[in-house]
Amino acid sequence: MIASHIHDALAQVRKLQEIIIERGLFRGYSGTARWFGGLATLVGTLIMASSLVPKTELAHLVGWGIVLAVAMVANYAGLTLWFLSDPEAKRDPQALTPAIDALAPLAAGGVLSAALVVRGDCDLLFGVWMCLYGVAHAAYRRSLPRANFILGIYYGLCGTVCLIHPAIRFVDPWPMGIVFFAGETVGGFILRQNRLNTERRSERETKDETP
Repeated sequence: MIASHIHDALAQVRKLQEIIIERGLFRGYSGTARWFGGLATLVGTLIMASSLVPKTELAHLVGWGIVLAVAMVANYAGLTLWFLSDPEAKRDPQALTPAIDALAPLAAGGVLSAALVVRGDCDLLFGVWMCLYGVAHAAYRRSLPRANFILGIYYGLCGTVCLIHPAIRFVDPWPMGIVFFAGETVGGFILRQNRLNTERRSERETKDETP
């Protein structure tokens, strides 16, 4: 009898922990927006790999700049829409804390990119972008599902390979295109599942409150 009560109490504690963790997850990012960013990366890769774009570092810098702009607009537009319309956000600036925490490694990536371009070491850019993007995922280790943190490790490992592999060339867009298209596709599924879990929890709570 006592063992049964202890087992039930532990089960309730575990359930409570799961609820607390789930409620603490950040839901400001859109899986659809992340998929769109991955698709933009693939399209940009195909264009830069074609004869339409000169095999020069300047042309590819412009190309990746356009891809980055498209992905940022899609993701931050989704974040803004969530912040302004979702009752969970309540238009409270503190709700954006996880997104703000990720800005530091992204800003560091921008500074390192500028330094490499000025020094003429563009072949290292892919590795730097992947590694710093992977570090940005660490900022969400407590606010997004664990799978997202694992995805950050994937980006870091891919970036390491690009940094040390002697055959990586900036004017060959395929390493960047493949890594980011695959990563953002998986990331979109992670965010989509996160959103679905939120909707299911809300439905359960509504049913529990219904007399």
